[in-house]
Amino acid sequence: MSASPEPDEQSLINTRWQRTKDVLSVVGPPLTVVTALLVYFGWARTDAQAKAMGLDVSLFGYTVQDFILRSIQSLFQPLAWLVVIGLLWLMLDRAVSQLLEGGRHRGLIRRTATVVLVLGFAYAAVMWVVVVTQPERILLYAPFLIAAGLVVGAWGLSVRRRAVSPGDKPVRSRPRALETALVFVLVTLLLFWGTSDFAQALGRGAAVDYQERSGLLPTAVVYSKERLAVSAPNVHEESTGTEAAPLYRYTGLRLLVVSGGRIFLLNDGWSLAQGRVVVLPDNGTVRVEYGNPTAD
Repeated sequence: MSASPEPDEQSLINTRWQRTKDVLSVVGPPLTVVTALLVYFGWARTDAQAKAMGLDVSLFGYTVQDFILRSIQSLFQPLAWLVVIGLLWLMLDRAVSQLLEGGRHRGLIRRTATVVLVLGFAYAAVMWVVVVTQPERILLYAPFLIAAGLVVGAWGLSVRRRAVSPGDKPVRSRPRALETALVFVLVTLLLFWGTSDFAQALGRGAAVDYQERSGLLPTAVVYSKERLAVSAPNVHEESTGTEAAPLYRYTGLRLLVVSGGRIFLLNDGWSLAQGRVVVLPDNGTVRVEYGNPTAD
């Protein structure tokens, strides 16, 4: 009884591509998934910034487009590193494959791959233990490092299997689709976790940046027919109207953002510890004049 023939390379590629399309059809259209991720990372960055400033993200009234625009900075650096590392890995994997196809250094490659897979999985395990046992510590890049350890270990395992002598290989190798899928899902979750932490760190950094560079924000002079009773430090109230037509002028303010039908202002010398965020309606009840900070 003869063994069934091995599927050719093209049929394997077609099968894998069909499986990928099946997974995408279950998860959702790629554009929908990407948009949802962009919105989430933009929200995570803005939420961390708002909390650091003593606010709630819902106050800003940001739209989906606003969150997408704010997510670009959160994703640019991780994606750039991912592409660079991916290209280097492909070059290395191609070089190893060429050596194996030529039958050169097969034993050395197999021993090296064994060391790589042990070190990769061990490193991922150690980093995971550190994260679990010390939850109070903020390890910004820990999820990325765990994912890197898993990818390196899985690649070492793959190379070790490919380095087996042709005569030692079984006629049909056991399918490893489940193993690959589990590694892919775990690495994807870790990258999602790491990018979310990175976005939140950027948001907290933006709040600190406002504290250090609030003097570079546009100046804002507010005019109102009614007293606003602004109690923020360094904000000065001046009556510029008459008894019949009262008008109040407020200086010592800086523009933070205009969004959601509100004007968000910071006081001069704003700080995370003592600063206040003044929120005014953007509906015509007050008039605001903005100026260039360098003109002060």
